[in-house]
Amino acid sequence: MACPYFYPVERFSDQAWPRAPRLPLGDPYLGLCCVDPLREHRPDEETLRELCNRGYPRNRCPRFPPSDGPDMVRFAVTRDSEGLLRISYVIEKNGSPMEHGEIEYEVAARRFRANLAGGMLERQAQAYAESYLRRKAEPQEDARHPHRR
Repeated sequence: MACPYFYPVERFSDQAWPRAPRLPLGDPYLGLCCVDPLREHRPDEETLRELCNRGYPRNRCPRFPPSDGPDMVRFAVTRDSEGLLRISYVIEKNGSPMEHGEIEYEVAARRFRANLAGGMLERQAQAYAESYLRRKAEPQEDARHPHRR
């Protein structure tokens, strides 16, 4: 469950963790905190590791807004065939769904079939799709589910 205010920009070094945990976006990412969309903030490495990439930031991150807004986003590939990924997403607050939907990602074109309502959700879904495809192409030998490494 990624932080809903985290805008992933590029993959984090594989050396960020000795053995990376299972992460909401698949791979670890460097990125921006967009709690205040008018003031870009680049979190430090520890914040990226512990909050932005892992999620559950409410009551843990000093920048997290005190509003009734969402506190996490989940993604899952529900279909992978014929060059198309179907990705479901759920935006949650305190573990309860606020919004959900499905989007389709065209693998060859590296884009979604339709734009999502917000740039943040679309960028997180893009990062998730890229991580999924990378892991699928380079599976770990001992992985039962290569996209979950």
